[in-house]
Amino acid sequence: MKKLLFSLVLLSVCIDTKAQNDLNLDFETLKDANTSVGWSSFGNGDYQITYDTKIVKNGKVSGAIESTGDNIEFKALSYNIPANFGGKKIKLTGYLKTENVENGWAGLWMRIDPQIAFDNMRSRKIDGTNDWKKYEIELKLNNRAQQIVFGGLLSGSGKIWVDDLEITVDGKPLNQAPEKALDKVQSDKEFDKGSNISFGTLDAKQIENLELLGRVWGFLKYYHPEIGKGNYNWDYELFRILPKYQKVSSNSERDNLLLNWINGLGKVEPCKKCKPTSEDAFLKPDLEWMTTGNMSEALTEKLQYIQNNRHQGEHYYIGVIPNVGNPEFKNENPYADMTYPDAGFRLLSLYRYWNMINYFFPNRHLMDKDWDTCLAEYIPKFLKAKNELEYEIAAIKIIADIKDTHANLWGGNDKVQEQRGTFVPDAHVKFVENKLVVDAYFNEDNTSSSGLKRGDIITHISEKSVDDLVKDLHDMYPASNQPTRLRDMSFDLLRSTNNTLNVTILRDGKTLNTTLDLFNRDEISGYYRWYKSEKDKPSFKMLDNNIGYVTLKNISQLDVPELRKEFKDTKGIVVDIRNYPSAFMPFSLGSFFVSKYSTFVKFTNANLNNPGEFNYGKDLSIPPKGRFYKGKVVVLVNETSQSQAEYTAMAFRAGDNVTIIGSTTAGADGNVSTIYLPGGMRTMISGIGVHYPDGTETQRVGIVPDIEVKPTIDGIRDGRDEVLEKAMEIINQTITTNETIKD
Repeated sequence: MKKLLFSLVLLSVCIDTKAQNDLNLDFETLKDANTSVGWSSFGNGDYQITYDTKIVKNGKVSGAIESTGDNIEFKALSYNIPANFGGKKIKLTGYLKTENVENGWAGLWMRIDPQIAFDNMRSRKIDGTNDWKKYEIELKLNNRAQQIVFGGLLSGSGKIWVDDLEITVDGKPLNQAPEKALDKVQSDKEFDKGSNISFGTLDAKQIENLELLGRVWGFLKYYHPEIGKGNYNWDYELFRILPKYQKVSSNSERDNLLLNWINGLGKVEPCKKCKPTSEDAFLKPDLEWMTTGNMSEALTEKLQYIQNNRHQGEHYYIGVIPNVGNPEFKNENPYADMTYPDAGFRLLSLYRYWNMINYFFPNRHLMDKDWDTCLAEYIPKFLKAKNELEYEIAAIKIIADIKDTHANLWGGNDKVQEQRGTFVPDAHVKFVENKLVVDAYFNEDNTSSSGLKRGDIITHISEKSVDDLVKDLHDMYPASNQPTRLRDMSFDLLRSTNNTLNVTILRDGKTLNTTLDLFNRDEISGYYRWYKSEKDKPSFKMLDNNIGYVTLKNISQLDVPELRKEFKDTKGIVVDIRNYPSAFMPFSLGSFFVSKYSTFVKFTNANLNNPGEFNYGKDLSIPPKGRFYKGKVVVLVNETSQSQAEYTAMAFRAGDNVTIIGSTTAGADGNVSTIYLPGGMRTMISGIGVHYPDGTETQRVGIVPDIEVKPTIDGIRDGRDEVLEKAMEIINQTITTNETIKD
């Protein structure tokens, strides 16, 4: 649920040396006026990166970030070094100078990949105008680290300068860092350059055998004690058995090969700590394949013995993220230098993903398809992918099968993005009444150079109907439900690799065929996808008739005491969560709406000592705090309300006099777990199951509003917010506190 500012995998220049004086951490080595060697940038919004030769802390050059327009989100300077050294702690020190930083903060930042540690100095709240000052960030290292990424950042408006950065390890310069102690897995380098595995024509029997191998490989990965201890590079062990496995000519030969492979891993001692699957478990391991397939009795007995005497405690490949409880997929090499992995690595990618979902996805029972059938289905799709684009598409499609809006291809999807293009119109579109409608303009003038008008219905794109495009692209947009899929698809339907696009528009009852002018989206001032951020505007205000309004898209914890004071005697409060909350509000603001402890959620978590088992945790409650708000509270949600937004709506629903209105939310609640796949691909899953106290699930369903209210095309054309209008109508109704509002 928690949004990380730097959730994207960065494509940065990799430095092959660890000598401090060989690194360009002070920006001095310029390739040209706009490029400092080794440095890159990323982020969203209107910002400019420059390398200043006048304002410096040391030397002749500093790095600078400046906001240049109304779309203020964040921008970061980024530098990357390989984590090819040991040590316990790594420290980044550097100097910052700021000028008029508002609606955000300035800071250094550092991240240890993959997903080991991160700090962006947000909590230090550096803003305003400040002269050069030294800052530092220190993070814990471990031998799982693969790269260190760091730099300076600006969130909000203003300008910052960054200079004189330095990296130290355990208090010593980087070139004096201790050698990295490689474990057994990391020391195995045999297939670093490729698997040397190839496949010919796949027949049904070969697919059946490869399906069984994938099941056995994944089961052993999470159950076998020697693998759990980190005694085998389990990726590479797959490549060692595959050449022999491909040559088997009968089931008995196949099963004997697997049995000998398992026996060669080491003796499995009887497990005194292993407990049977709880009868009360919400989900139980699905291991029926061991007994319902055509395996030999000896192989079945061996697998069942390992199941009953499985690994316990800390595991090399799987853990739990502290304070949250969702799975952490550890020590999974992304093989990022393989943009198009060979056939062996593509099969590994499928095996890795299928088994992660099979054992650690809390919502595997909510898919439309039987996950049990997906492994065999996708073996030919992964192996026959002829290029990088086809490999990315195969990955997106199996990710889409788990029906989780959190689960998309968030990194390593370069070819798919390239195919979709970077050119877009300068007006926003969304699906309204199942039609693709222009609903807003990006610029403040409320005009479009593309020739679009608010309320336009786009019926055809490049002579193909929008309805047909939605059907054709369905599997390319992973989502928990259709409204959310349409939300994500709407942003891309008008994307193109060209700067013009032929469309058919229905406007005022008339059909218009026209050619839209498109623009590079990075050059469109005010461009957004889900909603306009408006960080420069207050998060709460008074509406007509003594009604308070608060939007969570730009709220801060400091706003809560003020709005509680200002809104305490209002007739009602509208809380707008048709966005992603900028601060965590379930308890700090939710406590304003409850008069007593009110339970609102419970989770299911994986039992890592019995992979595939999920159990309920304790109910969580919103505690009352301070003066209880006695007016009406109406919460607004729609398909943009996702993850933390949905969790927040659940919390507010526990209030004494709260009504939720709007439409279906994204249906992807719960903290996310990151998954890396060969080829540098990165995806995620909702890592915990989120339920109401009575057991009702939120995944895929979302937060069901008490009153369904959706925008209309007429309302869009007139510039009305019909959901907000309904909220004010509800508050203005004369009802008693105990009455139930019904549509």
